[in-house]
Amino acid sequence: MTGLRWGILATGGIAGAFASDLRTAGLDLVAVGSRSQESADAFAARFDIAHAHPSYEALVADPDVDIIYVSTPHPLHHENARLALEAGKHVLVEKAFTLNEGQAEDLRRLAAEKGLLAMEAMWTRYLPHMVRIREIIAAGTLGEIRAVSADHTQLLPADPTHRLNALELGGGALLDLGIYPISFVWDILGAPTAIQATARLIETGADAEVATLMTHEGGAISTTLSSSRAAGPNAASIIGTDARIDIDRVWYAPTSFRVVLPDDTVAEEYSSDVAGRGMEYQAQAAERLVRDGILEGDILPIAESVAIMGTLDEIRAQIGVRYPGEGATNG
Repeated sequence: MTGLRWGILATGGIAGAFASDLRTAGLDLVAVGSRSQESADAFAARFDIAHAHPSYEALVADPDVDIIYVSTPHPLHHENARLALEAGKHVLVEKAFTLNEGQAEDLRRLAAEKGLLAMEAMWTRYLPHMVRIREIIAAGTLGEIRAVSADHTQLLPADPTHRLNALELGGGALLDLGIYPISFVWDILGAPTAIQATARLIETGADAEVATLMTHEGGAISTTLSSSRAAGPNAASIIGTDARIDIDRVWYAPTSFRVVLPDDTVAEEYSSDVAGRGMEYQAQAAERLVRDGILEGDILPIAESVAIMGTLDEIRAQIGVRYPGEGATNG
């Protein structure tokens, strides 16, 4: 197999961005599924896709599809990814991976039973500047990492019925925006050993701002801030004893960074040259894993995605956010 044949489940904005990047990278996008034929046809025409399916069930049953990108809202990720896995398809699931750790663990178990790849679409981790940052850290250039900070702050719609604000749709800054800096500090520092979180909740019960202070192995500290009601710098820093990395706006998208020594000498400057949004890198990583017969990702193993959902569960427990139908925060 030279490449996987991709299907896209749902036709929203993120699905369009992903489809565009697949086309830019020359990857094989063959099918789309929506809840209506009209929507599927329009999306297929826009991106020159051969098969347009009027249901998710029809999409996962398509014999020409090898892997499915699940791009529905958070509360549907578990159900939709399960549907695809049960049909024998690999899955790349939009972040946040699920609503909670229990759902994430269920997908991990099912994928393992089926011998399929299940991977979280945390596209930031696969971008060239993030790959270079991990190389710099592995080389010991920063010395001992003592602190990491990152924000993801945007001025988004305040309409209480909007997906971002409705609890029944997994709304709130944490799962939509906070997942980026939380996953980032996990990537750099590993699992937190202690978590403190605070938030401002809006009238719907969703979190509009959430901040975390976490301790990691060796006593390193991370701080994150997310907001859906105010736009901040969207920058990040990794601070070590020998040097630091300052990642420019917008740190979680293709961007630039500098390695800065304690005397403020710039030891390295990096600038991304990426066509489009850069979502194709995660797709290429998924194809490589499947080609090599590896079902546990290296850049973001599914076990880590499950554990990150556990971190988000703990943050939600501390700030008092529970989604309808969960029963308990961990689902």
